[in-house]
Amino acid sequence: MAQVNLRKVVKHYDETPAVRGIDLDIADKEFVVLVGPSGCGKTTTLRMIAGLEDITDGDILIGGDVVNDVPPKDRDIAMVFQNYALYPHMTVHENMSFGLRLKKVPKDEISRRVQAVAGILGIGELLERKPKQLSGGQRQRVAMGRAIVRNPKVFLFDEPLSNLDAKLRVHMRTEIKKVHQKVRTTTVYVTHDQVEAMTLADRVVVMNGGHIEQVGTPHELYHSPQTRFVAGFIGSPAMNLIPCGLEEAAGSLRLKMGNLAIPVPSDRAARYRGFAGRSGLICGLRPEHVFEDRRHLEPGQERFEAVPEVVEPMGNENLVYFPLDGVEVCARVDPDCGAQPGSSLKLVADLRHLHLIDDSTGRVL
Repeated sequence: MAQVNLRKVVKHYDETPAVRGIDLDIADKEFVVLVGPSGCGKTTTLRMIAGLEDITDGDILIGGDVVNDVPPKDRDIAMVFQNYALYPHMTVHENMSFGLRLKKVPKDEISRRVQAVAGILGIGELLERKPKQLSGGQRQRVAMGRAIVRNPKVFLFDEPLSNLDAKLRVHMRTEIKKVHQKVRTTTVYVTHDQVEAMTLADRVVVMNGGHIEQVGTPHELYHSPQTRFVAGFIGSPAMNLIPCGLEEAAGSLRLKMGNLAIPVPSDRAARYRGFAGRSGLICGLRPEHVFEDRRHLEPGQERFEAVPEVVEPMGNENLVYFPLDGVEVCARVDPDCGAQPGSSLKLVADLRHLHLIDDSTGRVL
């Protein structure tokens, strides 16, 4: 078993806290992605798991054993770095087999493992080349191959795709996912790219300011964020976060945003009624839940008008940006709906997907 467990792990650099007492359980063979903005503590957490950073307090367990004082080489982990870290004077075969040769693994076993992994990664024809003869994507495959041939308990990835161009990043995301499906090893992956996190992970760990904000599947984080930070961080374009109020009149509840007053769906009314009249509320609504007017609307979908300031054609859709109560709001609309900057546009808000947030605590209600 190669589960990874963090127990109240703390890391301080002198007096500066980087990680503030996090607890996390990563199951055997699970692919977990740590995601968050720069400075949130995700890379520090990964380096502590690897043994490259000492922990200030708490415990790290790999396979059920506390490894706080175990050196990196004895933790049976393999790390893939952002900068590949290949030896320029060695061939691909020599780079991939280097760790095995240090462990005195028999030559025929080394050759068998390297050939097998090169086949999985599609780099079998590159084994005699030097790193300078490879593209960025090929070098990344070699770095992954060097980790895989060791057959470690845990793979650690530190932003491995950040040096690649946009198209190659998408391709390599797919390749990493394919490799994990074939080589079911516990994997911890760090990125600042939430799209990368959502597409790769079994579970995503969203970090902010040294804390864990939320842990969940990509579906859970997208559709059921627990905090304002997660709601705004996960999703592209980001969720619209609009100051709002709740008012009750004649037994019905209405969401008030600027000069708009939209009825709250009946199945949400009981949940939100206790917050009627309170200040400091935020309406969270994803861009796909604000769209062009349609002939037939479902209960909970309400029409309103807006004047777009910017229209961004995306091919299969247009992104429309318009002001509402001092906040820029994004809608996803059909490219044929006639949206033009400066011209009034009929839109629909689907409040069945509303996230009501308490601005003072940052919690989703």
